[in-house]
Amino acid sequence: MSLGDARPQMAHQWELPFEKPGEARQCERSEEASKATNGSGRPGASGVMAEALGRRNLHAALKRVRQNQGSPGIDGMTVGELPDWLRENWPRVREQLLAGTYQPQPVLRQEIPKSGGGVRELGIPTVLDRFIQQALLQVLQPRIDPSFSEHSYGFRPGRRAHDAVVAAQRYIQEGRRWVVDLDLEKFFDRVHHDVLMDRLSRRIADRTVLRLIRRYLEAGVMVHGVKVERHEGTPQGGPLSPLLANVLLDEVDQELHRRGHAFIRYADDCNVYVRSRRAGERVMAWLVHAYGRLRLRINPAKSAVARAWERSFLGFAFWVGPGRRVHRRVAPEALGAMKDRVRSLTRRTRGRSLEQVAGDLRGYLPGWKAYFRLADTPGIFRDLDQWIRHRLRALQLKQWKRGRTVFRELRARGMSARTAAQVAANARRWWRNSAMAIHIALPNKLFDELGVPRLAA
Repeated sequence: MSLGDARPQMAHQWELPFEKPGEARQCERSEEASKATNGSGRPGASGVMAEALGRRNLHAALKRVRQNQGSPGIDGMTVGELPDWLRENWPRVREQLLAGTYQPQPVLRQEIPKSGGGVRELGIPTVLDRFIQQALLQVLQPRIDPSFSEHSYGFRPGRRAHDAVVAAQRYIQEGRRWVVDLDLEKFFDRVHHDVLMDRLSRRIADRTVLRLIRRYLEAGVMVHGVKVERHEGTPQGGPLSPLLANVLLDEVDQELHRRGHAFIRYADDCNVYVRSRRAGERVMAWLVHAYGRLRLRINPAKSAVARAWERSFLGFAFWVGPGRRVHRRVAPEALGAMKDRVRSLTRRTRGRSLEQVAGDLRGYLPGWKAYFRLADTPGIFRDLDQWIRHRLRALQLKQWKRGRTVFRELRARGMSARTAAQVAANARRWWRNSAMAIHIALPNKLFDELGVPRLAA
């Protein structure tokens, strides 16, 4: 059965929320006509834009935007409000997109603290612009992604950070014990628009799409109610930004591949694995020049040629065990960031019950565990479990506050009168007391019942 035959029975499935009743069939006929005329039949529009504005593609884009949620942009529109707005306004927006006259709104700047200090600037597009960018991404990525280097892992379908970490481990195991660890300085803020558009035009012939992407790059940033013009940079936060980053950086990837180097790139982090310091210094010098051609700068404070186990990559570090086997571990920086986060969630001055804190931990620890399960250090996870339970016991002791309450609660939970009295006599020394025999009154089973995840399980 063809799609046309099935449509009467499945109209509710394919009809988009911004289509008025009866417009679905007319919309599809206009899309088919646009493809037959090498475009939309309008000056400046072509097949790629028409495909991006196809009903199925828009339906999938709307679904993805709603799944991703996210904060409103400068217009304050939420993801939940988008479908109703589209029902009334989409025909006008669609006409502008096909005619090449659509003007994106500035992005809203938001600063996110970094674990190592400083902030990362995110640009939050409006919900409408996120929807349009997502529709473009779904059409462009299948066309462009297959041409990227096999050594590029970031923001690509079917690839993830774990794959990059395993590849790095394999290179080190093969004897490439030196790494050129390269970090691009403020990459997303330094992307040169003309250079990016030149590389993009080599892959996309659709001038309507290219003009729209240029307008997204130049839409500007709203800071404290004031629009700031942008002449470089592609703000993090939009669906198109990762694809555009890979388009720009692929040129260096391809040259590294032609030169026969063992390397991995994940977004703006690039590691090249070599067999000697001298080789690493040569590669570093060449990379500085190669990225310079793209108007990008190397961050000297975060880049270096060093032993592979002296550097971290995507939160992991490496160590050599018996038999010269290379193993993975959680990098010290990542471990410190995790502990800082748990300290914040279990802080004894937050005024939250043990049950509420357990709920906060359930929202954080499973994701951390899923990512770092790749580490070959189960002992570290057991130590972290003990440390987390230690903090929870100290939290509970503080909430009991007075020595009389501490004594009563500990006795009710099976602790001997002598030990309970010792703890109650120093009731305000919560951390020290939580390391005593209090595990009798607050056993591991209690935290399991509260749903606190175990990292070592």
